[in-house]
Amino acid sequence: MKEEFDYATEIKIDPNALDVEWLEQPQLFMKYAEAAVNARTVMDRAKENLDVCRAELDLEVRSKFEKKPTESQIANTIITEDRYKEENMKYIEAKHEYDILSAAVRAFDQKKSALENLVRLQGQQYFAGPQEPRDLGMEWDSRIKKKAARDKIKRSIRKEDDKEKRIL
Repeated sequence: MKEEFDYATEIKIDPNALDVEWLEQPQLFMKYAEAAVNARTVMDRAKENLDVCRAELDLEVRSKFEKKPTESQIANTIITEDRYKEENMKYIEAKHEYDILSAAVRAFDQKKSALENLVRLQGQQYFAGPQEPRDLGMEWDSRIKKKAARDKIKRSIRKEDDKEKRIL
């Protein structure tokens, strides 16, 4: 099952909860870094399959010509084959997924830098003003429960989508 990612929500920083943001940052970074590594593996396999497909088609095309074909004729024939188009599309999709996840990893690295700078500003009393003390434990528990509820809803929606796809 493909993991769902919510970049837009997970990249946001709550400046009023920097301690909680710092607690979540390593897990979020690792989640996206691991996903990027997995996407890279999928992309590499898709590229390998594309190369194998090209090689097989190259042999087939060369055997169909009575006289020796030009490299241009071979290349043009290969890229018009449905098998090649299908493998190429898989590679393009895998590369896209990898590129998106790589960008997300860079974004979470940027989030880390932003958190560091916000902590510096806070240390310099940039956000000074009267504040009520917070109970970090309860806030952390609340975020975890909300995330679990969102994940449960997403799984439910995916199950419904899968059922609809099987019906069609």
